[in-house]
Formats: sequence, structure tokens, C-alpha cells
Amino acid sequence: MSENKDNLKKTAYTDFHIEAGAKMVPFAGYYMPVQYGGIIKEHNAVRNGVGLFDLSHMGEFAVAGPNALKFLQMMTTNDVAALDTWQIQYSCMTFEDGGIVDDLLVYNLDDHYMLVVNAANIDKDFKWLSDHLIDGVELINRSDDFSLLAIQGPDAKKLMEELTDFDLDGLTYYNAAEEEIAGKVTLFSRTGYTGEDGFELYIPPEDGPEIWQAIMTAGKKYNLELIGLGARDSLRLEMKMALYGNDIDQTTNPIESGLGWIVKPAKGPFIGSDAVVKIKEEKPKRKLVCLVLKDKCFPRKGYTIMEGDEVVGEITSGTVSPSLGIPIAMGYVPKRLAKSGNTVEIDIRGKRFTAEVIKPPFYKKSK
Repeated sequence: MSENKDNLKKTAYTDFHIEAGAKMVPFAGYYMPVQYGGIIKEHNAVRNGVGLFDLSHMGEFAVAGPNALKFLQMMTTNDVAALDTWQIQYSCMTFEDGGIVDDLLVYNLDDHYMLVVNAANIDKDFKWLSDHLIDGVELINRSDDFSLLAIQGPDAKKLMEELTDFDLDGLTYYNAAEEEIAGKVTLFSRTGYTGEDGFELYIPPEDGPEIWQAIMTAGKKYNLELIGLGARDSLRLEMKMALYGNDIDQTTNPIESGLGWIVKPAKGPFIGSDAVVKIKEEKPKRKLVCLVLKDKCFPRKGYTIMEGDEVVGEITSGTVSPSLGIPIAMGYVPKRLAKSGNTVEIDIRGKRFTAEVIKPPFYKKSK
């Protein structure tokens, strides 16, 4: 390990991960579990049953004050005004040139908004927001105030019903509530990064161990599995959910990355709106596509995408799909090659493998 684990942040659940035999790695400044019993086993547990993730490394910002809505309309691409209280939306922030600062969730809570940002971008995002702050807005980094757990899978609702008396049938996708979970008042939402039904729980660190134990106890009935970062990555990739730092970053824009649906210029100007609108009107020169490889191989980030002798792109995310048993990947290709059914080749250590562009997502049986 290149980074001393003593210098890494621990979560409220680090000891539980170690006790469970997790392989621990440095990730975004935290000491995090990458896998427990194996990525394929964990992945399939989420697709077919239920899994528990520690996502405490994610960042949370509170945005409050009389001009909070005005500020977020300026800073994010989606229309925050469309959110009712306790609703959530997926969005992103863009630079002036349309490049992506980060993708994030926006929660409209009872008396303030909460932004959930990627772990590796916490400091960058907070500075970006702070540098553009307007009067009448209070911005607070609350990342250390929450221990975030995710319960994901077809049995997630059944497991949650063991922990709360709240009517989960009334909590639809991308909505939140603040109710008792295992006897502790907890903010939670019906959201996730897996393509399955699930919930994310924002727990005060002091309540973390008690709620963890309650989830583990209730989960025995449903064969609950602990899930590491490895399976989290393969689950989101099967659903073509973009990962910041791989599929989207400062060099990509929401239109070419397939996120045009979270760009709402009709709401009024936001930082980068002129550039993003221009890209949309002129059509992007390239697109992020889903690729299925024809032969046995393991596509990885950075492998080149070829058309004949021409390099036309590179893989941004790749794996062998645990659900489908085939190599899958995402990458940017010129617009002329982005139509489903087109083929390209992937260069893997000097050997060429044929890949077909398919309509997303890879895994189409998601609940």
C-alpha cells in the first residue's frame, strides 16, 4: 500500500469491515473496503437479494438562506425549482466551457438543501461553490456529520421494513424522509447507484455502530451481504451510470456524456449554460457509448478504441459483467460511430478485440 493507512480517515464502520475480513484500500483519503467475499459474489447478492455498502466517504454540503434556490439554480444544470420538499434530483455543475465540475444529488429538505458530492471532489466542489457564493446563502461542509450507508437490492424494502415503522410504499424513487430507523431519527432516501431498489441512510456517526448492528441482525433473514467498492463499480457500470474521474470530468460535457436530460437551460442561466447550449445546438462531435466485446478479454480504462488503423477513442470504464458473463465497457467515440450496431476494435496489449455499440444499459433486468 503506497499510502500509510494511519494517515487515512476511518468511517464509523471501519472496525466492522476489518472484522468481516474485508480487503481494505486507500480511496479518496479514506480507508475503505474494496471487497469481502469476492466482487462477483457481492455483485450478484445485490442483483438477486440485498447488500449493504459503507459510503461514508461521500461529501454532503448544506445550502441554506433566503437566496439558496437562486444560488443553486446558478450553480447546477438541473431545475432545482422543480423540487418539492423531500424530493431529490440528479444534477451536475459545469465550468464556463461546459466541462463537468462534478455530478451530484440535490436534496430539498425541510429548511435547507443538501448536496451529495463525490468523495474525491469534496474539497474542489466546496471551493467552487464558495468562490461563487452570493449574499443570503449559507454554505456548510457537513461531510463529517454523516456516516452514509446504502441498502441495495430487490430485498432492500423488506429489510428496511424490519428497521422502521415508516410507510415505505409511500416513499417513491428519488424521495427522502426523516424518521426512526432502528430507534434513531435518521435522514434516508430511496436512491442508489446500482440500478436496483434501495435506500441511502445519512446517519450521525455516533449512531452508526448501533444502526449497523441492527441492519446486520435484521439482514440475516434475507442473506444480507456486505458490499465493497469493487462490486459498487461493476453494478453501476452495468447500468451505464457515469463515474466521475472515469467517464466524466473537466474534459467532458453533459451532452456528449449522455447527461443532457439533467440540463435545463429554460430555467435560466447557470455557470456554463451558454457553452452547453451551444454544444447541444451544434451536436457533440463524440458520444459516450456502451460497448460489448465479442471475445473473452478484460477491457480496462485507458485501452484504445480503434477503427481500422485510426485511434478514435479510449475505454473510460470496463469489466467482465458479473450479471451477463461478457466483457463490457464505456468509452467516447466519434458521433458517426455512436449508433447501436456499429462495431469498433479495442486494442488490448497489442491484440484487437471487436466491440459492438449497444443501447444502454448493459443490464436490462433491473428492478
